Amino acid sequence: MPKHPADYDAVVVGAGFSGIRSLWELRQRGLSFKCFEAGADVGGAWYWNCYPGARTDSEAWVYTLNFAPEIREEWNYTERYPSQREVQHFLGRIVDKFHLREYIEFNCRIKSAHYNKETKLWTITAGNGTAVTCQYFLPATGPLSIAKAPPFPGLKTYTGEWYQASNWPKSDVDLRGKRVAIIGTGATGVQIIPKIAPAVKQLTVFQRSPSYVLPGRNYIIDQNQTQEIKCNFDATLYAAKNHPNGLAMKPSGKTVQDARDADKVRQTLDAGWEEGGFHYQFETFDDIFTNAESNETASEYIRQKIRAIVHDPEVAETLCPKYPFLSKRPPCGHFYYEAYNRPNVKLVNISKQEIDLYEKGIRTTSGTEYEFDVIIFAIGYEAATGALSELDVRGLEGKSLGGNWSKRIDTFAGCLVPGFPNLFLICGPHVPFGNMPVVVDIQVNWIGQTIAYMEQKKLACIDVTENAVADWSAELDETFKVTVFAESAKASRSWFVGANIPGKVQTVLFYFGGVPAYTAKLEREISAGWPSMRFIPSTVTNGVGHDVNGI
Repeated sequence: MPKHPADYDAVVVGAGFSGIRSLWELRQRGLSFKCFEAGADVGGAWYWNCYPGARTDSEAWVYTLNFAPEIREEWNYTERYPSQREVQHFLGRIVDKFHLREYIEFNCRIKSAHYNKETKLWTITAGNGTAVTCQYFLPATGPLSIAKAPPFPGLKTYTGEWYQASNWPKSDVDLRGKRVAIIGTGATGVQIIPKIAPAVKQLTVFQRSPSYVLPGRNYIIDQNQTQEIKCNFDATLYAAKNHPNGLAMKPSGKTVQDARDADKVRQTLDAGWEEGGFHYQFETFDDIFTNAESNETASEYIRQKIRAIVHDPEVAETLCPKYPFLSKRPPCGHFYYEAYNRPNVKLVNISKQEIDLYEKGIRTTSGTEYEFDVIIFAIGYEAATGALSELDVRGLEGKSLGGNWSKRIDTFAGCLVPGFPNLFLICGPHVPFGNMPVVVDIQVNWIGQTIAYMEQKKLACIDVTENAVADWSAELDETFKVTVFAESAKASRSWFVGANIPGKVQTVLFYFGGVPAYTAKLEREISAGWPSMRFIPSTVTNGVGHDVNGI
């Protein structure tokens, strides 16, 4: 059976970090390709999330694309933690420098992707009716792109303004002098609250579960530091690729258990706190992740900081998490706790009651009513699987990807899904938990090498064996279970186990074995000749290819 002609060799969905990296890879491999992006410009999450205070939690020198040396010459970040506007501008410059924009169709949301077993092609259909075929389907939809819908029946009766942080208007939103509510105190809420508090008449924060917020210690990057960053680019990238979470940080070699002396423990934690950001968990004590007693030491340290910063003892205690540190990803704050010292900021604890909207504002189940001019929803995302579950993706025998994932999430290293030939996941479920630009670079490089192998050998399809998927699932579970937060992540409604979405299967959605172990696994697969895969050649002849039956 000859290979059927397709409109493109590959179709990419999404033009954020992972989509841009994929386009460059495909062009390097000499393939024809097309990208569809729902937004009006590149950026992905950094296009949509333009709410006040939006910025990275990873430092500028590691939160960057890494696929070509020329990128360092495009350095234009001006802050330690770049703002949303800077990140999107940076991505736009990269796309234009490498002439990738011409391959992207903007304002085009994909509705479905169906695999045809006979033609061995994917048909990708947009909401406007446009349909194209391709051999390789690369959804680069990102881990945090589908926002959790506001679950409040009373929203339809509310007569004021309301906004969802993940789809913030491109035009200015005037909050000056208004009574504003914000629902949610995860990473998004933590960024918005201190930014809008000075402008509004009254800000009321509705908190179900507090976060361990680390101080960002943001600062302006001057010309001297920019030059240093460029000179050290290779060393920084090497350090990030060898760090478990893809950050340019080094383990301290210390443990709380070995330190023993309380003053030494406090001094080490002080140093991490003052350094700012993720240095607190990665460069203080190495056993915070795996030893419950050590984790509690780090947790209580942060609680004491909250009690010291927030003047009202009752408010401070409400802001203190009682679950283990790292059960949820800790956000970086920029004067977050200080905002609660303002007379116009009020905290409402809804951990033991429900809320709903009514025509004038928010009503609690205890009967208390709050009137607002504006309500902001910062209630999180359906992480990792949300975007692809929302699409109508169908593989062999019409199998639904979303239907499968509603029961069990199976992948090979977050790259391939059994029963969905030639579908290469990018930055979806089961990739390492950490700094995504570094993870994307590793993952897309492996995908590029795999596709190049298929092109060289004239292989029409790739699928993954059930044994390989089972082995990966076991490794996911094993690496997660050694952490102290394997169970508390569910209880605290963490998004990295899907516990923030009612009815979603609760399972680990990311790999906690670390970036180096993940890289080694992918490299072993290549060096061994892709033994976990089943291939079928473009022309089926007995004895040709790895497997001429199964796909």
